[in-house]
Amino acid sequence: MDSTSGLPQLPFDVDGVLRLAAQSMFDTFARSTEGMLVVDRAHRIVWMSEGYQRLLPALGFADVREIIGRRIVEVVPNSLMPQVVDSGQAILVDLLSNKAGTFLVSRLPLRNPQGEVVGAVGLVLLDHPETTMQPLMGKFAALQNELCEARQQLAAQRRPKHTIASFIGSSPAAMEVKRQARRVAQTDASVLLLGETGTGKELLAHAIHAASRRAHKPLVSVNIAAVPDSLLEAEFFGVAPGAYTGAERKGRDGKFKIADGGTLFLDEIGDMPLALQSKLLRVLQEQELEPLGSNQVVQVDVRVIAATSRDLAAMVAAGQFRADLYYRLSVVPIHVPPLRERAQDIEVLVDAIGEDIARRSGLPHKLLSPGALRWLAEQPWPGNIRELRNALEQATLMSDEAELSEACFAAFSASAATCRLQTGGPASSPSVPPAGCVGDASLRALPELIDRVEREAIAKALSATAGNRVAAARLLQISRASLYQRLARWPELAQDSFAV
Repeated sequence: MDSTSGLPQLPFDVDGVLRLAAQSMFDTFARSTEGMLVVDRAHRIVWMSEGYQRLLPALGFADVREIIGRRIVEVVPNSLMPQVVDSGQAILVDLLSNKAGTFLVSRLPLRNPQGEVVGAVGLVLLDHPETTMQPLMGKFAALQNELCEARQQLAAQRRPKHTIASFIGSSPAAMEVKRQARRVAQTDASVLLLGETGTGKELLAHAIHAASRRAHKPLVSVNIAAVPDSLLEAEFFGVAPGAYTGAERKGRDGKFKIADGGTLFLDEIGDMPLALQSKLLRVLQEQELEPLGSNQVVQVDVRVIAATSRDLAAMVAAGQFRADLYYRLSVVPIHVPPLRERAQDIEVLVDAIGEDIARRSGLPHKLLSPGALRWLAEQPWPGNIRELRNALEQATLMSDEAELSEACFAAFSASAATCRLQTGGPASSPSVPPAGCVGDASLRALPELIDRVEREAIAKALSATAGNRVAAARLLQISRASLYQRLARWPELAQDSFAV
């Protein structure tokens, strides 16, 4: 019995057996693998097998004596052996590619009897695994491709969708907005975009980012009005691993972290809760944040562009918005004019929107008559460009005519007036109503009036063409099928016409 350890004394030298076992295993690995090398605590190569030495010419060395004593990264630039030595953690299976080819490798730390890491051993398990491990390599290549595609898609989503040229118009108001946008894009100052809904504030945010030095970095957008108040803090600042029950184990980055180096666009900033405004102010001032459930401070480099359709100055006066945050956001305020203040841009806007509608719908690009353009220019457009697009889309999809006239916008005029009544806006515009509408008629009777105008027009066309439906459709500038649909509503008109 060993008096010191309390264990029975063995009749042979245990340490000697272990040394022989280690030596035998070392020799076996050296012979059976494609190559093997050993580095010391300072990452210097101290030994290399003959198999590994055969790779030296491809790495730029003629003899093993040239590399003994050199740091491993000087011989194999992308080696992870230093990482294994410094961390003490093995990398059991990995792919290594260099000038000599692609290899399946394994890396193990070497420890002394006290458990201290004194070096590492690297083994080349397979040469050219792309041929000997084809199924595994195929899966690896497929995963690499999927990862690459995912990164490209994510990068595409984070890229700006518009440039300053995308803000269409040559009116003085539009030109001034573009001048201010170009000027502020050259700085990192915070920008506050002020304007009614539908004026193009988000487009301008994309344009400013695209013209800035941050254009190659992410542009991240957050619509504050669309995120519940209880989730806004996590959305902005992220969540630490295990911060609360149900949280992701790895945690989650917030929008500030995702936008690091780039731009964060905060839409509808006037809807931000007061409790969160102070935390946002700190991030803007210090460029640092603490994820939810963490005490660790994370440094960020983010340029903020905010937008709102609300009167922030009045909200500050009413105590609904922090004054210090308002001043921090509005370093450069840009007022985006409503459409009624740039009516001379209507024609070019209509042309650009029409092309986009045609591309998305697959329908021909429809032109507008001079009367339709005049009518559009006279409207108040409380919904601005978004409302204009809605009107054009309705008229394009619901009309069979190649050229849109004033009458094509009659239905939109009625629905828009109803919407304005329901939202407390003006019931009708001061402009002359389009053909087919009666200005002093009640809104409830307008569909009946439109039907009457259509019926009278069809009756006159059939009379003028002696009942020839093809000629009548051509005269009305609608399709034959469209005429037949209307005649089905008024069968009395079809009785006197020829079945052509």
